[in-house]
Amino acid sequence: MNSFITPAFLAIIGIASAPAAQAGELWRATSLEQPESALFDAANNRIIVSNIVGNPGEADGNGYLSVLSLDGKTLTRHWTGGMDAPKGMAILGGKLYVADITKVRVVDLASGKLVASIAVPNAVFLNDMTSDQSGKVYVTDMLADAIYRIDGDRPQLFVKDAMLASPNGVFADGDRLVVASWGKGIKPDFSTAEPGGLLSVDIASQVVSPLPGAQKFADLDGVIAIGDTIYATAYMTGTLYRYHAGGAPEAVAHFKPGSADIGTDGKSILYVPLMNEGEVAALKLD
Repeated sequence: MNSFITPAFLAIIGIASAPAAQAGELWRATSLEQPESALFDAANNRIIVSNIVGNPGEADGNGYLSVLSLDGKTLTRHWTGGMDAPKGMAILGGKLYVADITKVRVVDLASGKLVASIAVPNAVFLNDMTSDQSGKVYVTDMLADAIYRIDGDRPQLFVKDAMLASPNGVFADGDRLVVASWGKGIKPDFSTAEPGGLLSVDIASQVVSPLPGAQKFADLDGVIAIGDTIYATAYMTGTLYRYHAGGAPEAVAHFKPGSADIGTDGKSILYVPLMNEGEVAALKLD
């Protein structure tokens, strides 16, 4: 993976001045270090943030998790360490699962203690995670066009398909996974020869299907679904998109490049990590 992480890409994820507040913005948490994912922990009324701190593909031991209150205050800056470049996260059964390059870290939600590391065979660049209603956890492998499923502590290849086109974000939505694709032909600066779009993977059959009207429009990063609405971020432009079935993606907010793996309270608030600014923004939806 190191060959994909270039100085140009590292410049993209450097610290930059904060953009103006967005319409509907409730707060911004600051002083984070390359926050990649912001996950709402409903059971404990808090937000967990993954901090990469360096090269997103390097096993350097710098990564850690932070905890924010629901009004954006930092409760615990260094909550869980012992990670390399933590990215997407999922909660299941009192445990937090964290994608960390080629491993999935397992954290006890109550204590914040790192309790296990699950090596994912043949993984290249694990990125986002989600959990479904049946108690399975899924993790995308952005640079292998693959998604893995973890049952307990056992990882297995769930689907590998060129149609996934560098799958980044993933969100379990009933009997399907909604996937945000970065795109095809990733270049050294992480731009693409062909931009990505939104996809659906049927959990029972593993069939990959493009979502109509939402193809080849952006290099997508995070994705969540609230009811029949899908929200996705485009890292390279900082754009937040909204999509309804049968329509076209609509830009609803604009940040500087670096908007990453969004989280939600499942009702009316989005949590948007801004990797370049070292911030997380909370947005109230219309």
